[in-house]
Amino acid sequence: MAHAKTSYVCLPCRASYKQPYPGYHDHDRVCPRCAEPLIHVGSAFAAPKRRDTAAWRTLSVLLHAGVRFHKSCCGGPGYRPRTLSEVRERMAYARTTGEPFARALVRRDLP
Repeated sequence: MAHAKTSYVCLPCRASYKQPYPGYHDHDRVCPRCAEPLIHVGSAFAAPKRRDTAAWRTLSVLLHAGVRFHKSCCGGPGYRPRTLSEVRERMAYARTTGEPFARALVRRDLP
């Protein structure tokens, strides 16, 4: 039986790679194109098209805020904003309420 794989992303190259889960003695993963470190994003990740710059910018904001795409008990990772306008709304909400950015970004509905 094959080992399960998870997704890693290189933001400068706008590339996604499926690789085995990190092990105890595992090394840091690097991009085969640019040799920059890869970001572990989780097994429920679906990469946008390379030419979709707005989607990659949205993804960059999510990853830098600490949001990942790991599966939950009910299947998927839950809500994640898909457009920059959704990200802006949630960041403005976080600034006004004092809620952490990562938590505001994964809110499905804003009050």
